[in-house]
Amino acid sequence: MDTTVANTGTEGKTWGGGNEPLKASYGKMMMWFFIVSDALTFSGFLAAYGFSRFKFIGSWPIADEVFTHVPFFHGNYPMIYVAFMTFILIMSSVTMVLAVDAGHHMKKNKVIWYMFLTIIGGLIFVGSQAWEWGTFIKGDYGAVQTKGGNILQLVDNEGHRVAIGDIAIDAHGERVQHERKNGLWFVDEGTLPAYTVDEVYNGLVANPNVLIRTQEINAEGHKTVLTREESLQQLKNNGKLVVEGANLHVNEYGTSLFADFFFFITGFHGFHVFSGVVINIIIFFNVILGTYERRGSYEMVEKVGLYWHFVDLVWVFVFTFFYLV
Repeated sequence: MDTTVANTGTEGKTWGGGNEPLKASYGKMMMWFFIVSDALTFSGFLAAYGFSRFKFIGSWPIADEVFTHVPFFHGNYPMIYVAFMTFILIMSSVTMVLAVDAGHHMKKNKVIWYMFLTIIGGLIFVGSQAWEWGTFIKGDYGAVQTKGGNILQLVDNEGHRVAIGDIAIDAHGERVQHERKNGLWFVDEGTLPAYTVDEVYNGLVANPNVLIRTQEINAEGHKTVLTREESLQQLKNNGKLVVEGANLHVNEYGTSLFADFFFFITGFHGFHVFSGVVINIIIFFNVILGTYERRGSYEMVEKVGLYWHFVDLVWVFVFTFFYLV
């Protein structure tokens, strides 16, 4: 008797039990739990990035000098393509909102159309991110790594970057790739760089208008450009390895820690976007087949919409941390 009274008394309360606390289904609540846990993961990554950047603030790469490429166009276009990627992802979030709203009104054709646009936006973003990765890895100017691990870049008198390939002069020395037949059998050597430090030094000597720029940022917020004498001395005494592009070991744009965080965080986010695209495609075909029309509810579209909005929101923070700040 007491149990019956207790259950009756809690029926009207929000958390009094039942299948839908807070008027949300079990599936939607689980999606929210996943989003919160995933948000904490991204927060930890971005906090680590922020701490590392603050620690090495004097030598951190400047985003406007790193992300300057646009497909099919040659030139210096700082942040243009990244802004385009961000716009596409945000617009895909808008089309997802419209798809969810159409589902609430049981308008199947509109759900199909808006989900199709969302999928296209996601594919464009993932493809653009893959292209950006390829460009970042390949590089286009090159730099010299010092014995202390710092990066030396070449610039002209106006501060514009100069490609190593444009000035390097053959040092008339033969470089032999290490192989087991001509060395220690248990030692393996990576691919030789396209140029040696001596070739870069010879090119620097032959081009009096070219200077060395270090990765250290001065009080004006620009990287420090050495004098002609300092440039020659720095390259001759401290030059160790010619670096082209970026990977998990070296980075022509500055400290290798920047590349490590870039690959990890943008790659982790890119995996989320790719997963969202795959899920959207599955839901898209279910909508076409009339699965949710027969159920009388498009809640599945709403649940995948929550995930998609979360992915978009995370990119806003990644974009801010990596590209704007």
